[in-house]
Amino acid sequence: MEAEKVLESSYGFTSAMTLTELGNPQVPQRYVLPLSERPNPTLHPSISLPIVDLSSLKHPSSSSPRSETINEIQRACKEFGFFQVINHGILQCTMRDAMEAATDFFDLPVEEKMILMSENVHEPVRYGTSLNHATDKKMSKYATEVENLQKQLMELVLESLGLNSNYLVDDIDNGSQVMTVNCYPACPEPELTLGIPAHSDYGTLTILHQSCSGLQLLDSNENWVPVPLVEGALIVLLGDQLEVMSNGHYKSVLHRVIVSSDTKRLSIASLHSLALNKKMAPAPELLNEQNPAGYKEFSFRDFLDFISSRDALQGRFIDTLKKDR
Repeated sequence: MEAEKVLESSYGFTSAMTLTELGNPQVPQRYVLPLSERPNPTLHPSISLPIVDLSSLKHPSSSSPRSETINEIQRACKEFGFFQVINHGILQCTMRDAMEAATDFFDLPVEEKMILMSENVHEPVRYGTSLNHATDKKMSKYATEVENLQKQLMELVLESLGLNSNYLVDDIDNGSQVMTVNCYPACPEPELTLGIPAHSDYGTLTILHQSCSGLQLLDSNENWVPVPLVEGALIVLLGDQLEVMSNGHYKSVLHRVIVSSDTKRLSIASLHSLALNKKMAPAPELLNEQNPAGYKEFSFRDFLDFISSRDALQGRFIDTLKKDR
């Protein structure tokens, strides 16, 4: 198709968003998935996904004590590797401003966005943030608020495992935060493709803010479960580093994004991990003769090396870390 050829010759890749804007009626062939990997629009398992109210953290005298919140997080982490949080302390105006900044960026002409693009996965920033002062300020404020929330959530997750809330506190405080903003344009043939294929995240926690629904989780019965949009909530996904630290008590969650024929979706993901070269290993406090370490230690750099290699096409990174027991 001519629009695709022009874009490829100019930039070396096909911009799905630009093809949509040009009214392209088909999904480019490179994005068409094999039948076995395509989304099933009729499959919607009836499962109630966990929503955790964090009011008790701000109001210790509330009717829902901190211990109850920790128990809810424990159940969510064991069963799903996922939960949504409400009353998390980030103002709605801050969340709205961040989403507006993301929208403004993706509304730029593709030529301007390409100036800021880096294809090197080892670069900490894929797109520069120096667009304009207003955009920088909005996204920076949101990023700071999410970083603070992540530290609170990590304390709760650690306590839910029976660990001290200060476990790895210095490593967490000095860890990495990667902000990833994704745009999934309306797709003329959503039944043929995915916005992002199934994967788990590499870090400890990913905190996700989405403009509309589209995220799906793989449950314990191997069914894809749609995550509903809860007004004002943030989504929390457990990553590979937490699975390793918990020695498999908690699992990193497989998730994917479907696309819509009539709705553009934006998401802002804040991915948190230990620093680039800091190794994560199973917590010694969770190990004994009956429950030895089931995972090799690894770092964020190890993950980047993995996704830069052909091995990334063969399976999940977390599976390469598992030991035979």
